[in-house]
Amino acid sequence: MDIPVWFQVGSLVILTVILIADLLLILKRPHIPSTRESTLWVVFYVALALVFAALLWVIGDAQHAGEFVAGWLTEYSLSIDNLFVFVLIMSQFSVPRRYQQEVLMVGIIIALVLRAAFILLGAVAIQHLSWIFYLFGAFLIFTAVRQAMPEKHDDDAETESFIVRTLRRFIDVSDEYDGSKLRTTVNGKKILTPMLIVFVSIGVTDLMFAIDSIPAIYGITQLPFLVFAANLFALMGLRQLYFLLGDLLEKLKYLHYGVAFILAFIGVKLFLHALHENELPFINGGHHVEWAPEIGNLTSLGVIIGSMAIATIASLISNARDARRERSVSAGTR
Repeated sequence: MDIPVWFQVGSLVILTVILIADLLLILKRPHIPSTRESTLWVVFYVALALVFAALLWVIGDAQHAGEFVAGWLTEYSLSIDNLFVFVLIMSQFSVPRRYQQEVLMVGIIIALVLRAAFILLGAVAIQHLSWIFYLFGAFLIFTAVRQAMPEKHDDDAETESFIVRTLRRFIDVSDEYDGSKLRTTVNGKKILTPMLIVFVSIGVTDLMFAIDSIPAIYGITQLPFLVFAANLFALMGLRQLYFLLGDLLEKLKYLHYGVAFILAFIGVKLFLHALHENELPFINGGHHVEWAPEIGNLTSLGVIIGSMAIATIASLISNARDARRERSVSAGTR
């Protein structure tokens, strides 16, 4: 059953209005959100995503609703992992905590624009090039291996440092921030502030994230509307989640393994799907590979939720064990 066009257009308009209202709220009152405020916003956006899934079930069918939930959870787990890099960028540039909301919101808007472009390109490629699933699958498996490596985030930070060094060679940048302004006056001369470089770094990071995430979501659903909706819901509330998790991000030491497993699973799923729809002449004579199974949405959903739950629980258990060990060592030295 197809999703009605009026529902697609209407829901995207409503979500865009909510996102703009969220942005205007930040611009009008920049502040450091409290834990209660961040929690309420995160709960609101999660509830909104679940309501959207329920409407999909009623207006569309269970398959579309399941694809959205699985895609949203996949993008959400990737977005949470990406917060590690945002923390590195904020620390690297010593962004005042009061203005970090604006930086994150600008980053989210950049991410939406970039992902929309990649979604459209991916939709065109899938429609005309069925073999693209082989490339998507291989790329996701490669990304999963890289994700499982602890130095992955350090490599991302080094990429940002290179960009910053290059920018500073060609433009004058002040050493101090002037609120959230992009330009300031130093000795009577108008120059740029470090905030511009922060925005550029966030934008480049978002580009890398888009390259990683779009093949993953297309491994769950090939409907561009659901792909964009899953990305939109994953990014909405991300800035509040940044402040809510805070130092907890550093304690989720095994989160990247959970994300890596999800990416590897979807990569394998894409390979199987590509074999099932095969048209390449040098594979099975250009015919479909009958033994290649199609992995259902419920299985995908179970793997995604299970991977994140195991990674989170393992991190919390490890942290508790480390805390007990530190207390024992501290008690022994007294």
